[in-house]
Amino acid sequence: MIGYALRTLIKMAVTLFVIVSLVFFATRLSGNPVDFVLGVGITEDDKQLLIKYYGLDGSIWTQYWHYLGSILSGEFGLSFLERRPVSAIVAERVGPSMKLIFGTMVFTFCVSIPLGIAAAIYCDRLAGSAIMIIAFLGYAVPAFVLAIVMIMVFSYWLNWLPVVGNGTFSHYIMPTIAMSGMWVAALTRFTRNAMLDVLSQDFMRTARAKGMPERVVILKHGLRNASITLLSVMGLQIAGWIAAGSVVVESIFSWPGIGEMLVRSAIQRDYPVLQFGVLSVAVAVILINAAVDMAYAYADPRIRLAKGT
Repeated sequence: MIGYALRTLIKMAVTLFVIVSLVFFATRLSGNPVDFVLGVGITEDDKQLLIKYYGLDGSIWTQYWHYLGSILSGEFGLSFLERRPVSAIVAERVGPSMKLIFGTMVFTFCVSIPLGIAAAIYCDRLAGSAIMIIAFLGYAVPAFVLAIVMIMVFSYWLNWLPVVGNGTFSHYIMPTIAMSGMWVAALTRFTRNAMLDVLSQDFMRTARAKGMPERVVILKHGLRNASITLLSVMGLQIAGWIAAGSVVVESIFSWPGIGEMLVRSAIQRDYPVLQFGVLSVAVAVILINAAVDMAYAYADPRIRLAKGT
């Protein structure tokens, strides 16, 4: 297990290096950020002073090595627009994003797992078919479409829910549902398939033959064994929420989180904020995937043998 953990850490480091490099060079393709920051009416001397102040006067490779050094030293520079440390800006955004992701995670698991279990138990009945039809429809609707429809219905027409902000519980309802819609459908399908595979096993028939209540058989024996398969799916979903879902949903609802910050910094060419924001998201996604992968390998002896751990 130690050897597998070390190999995972090496892969994480290589992946982060590639992501950091791609983001750095990709941001430089959009032009000089000083032109965007200064606007019209600034003298050429002032422009050159600002370029030198932000370290943009060197070659692309000089800037690249300087950026790698700043990452290792923990100094991520100043925002071009807000003129304050990037780490402070990101720290302000972490809380709202984590609250939204946590709420989405709780809502998704509480809805999709019971629906998946019910779809497996009643797979040959109308209830099971209805659940799967709803799951397929939910999987086909992107988060931004669901968000726009909810804004039109519940905010514009009915005036029930607010659109912008995160001050009250009602502000969380539409963003949470928009982020979880596709994931509820996906996890419901995976839960159903995993439970169908478990329900046909001999140990389930043995548990029923011992006279155990059906609820205990399903939850203790069925769901417990199916959770090994669901573990990796849950990890991918959490990573998806962090990497993609929050960016789209936070932008639509003007949620003051990291996702909205990434979109705003990309539009305004605020390189330091964009680079550190992408790096933060990448670290979170890689850590979650690594933790799930290691837990999956620890839970299943076959994977440990295959990986030589």
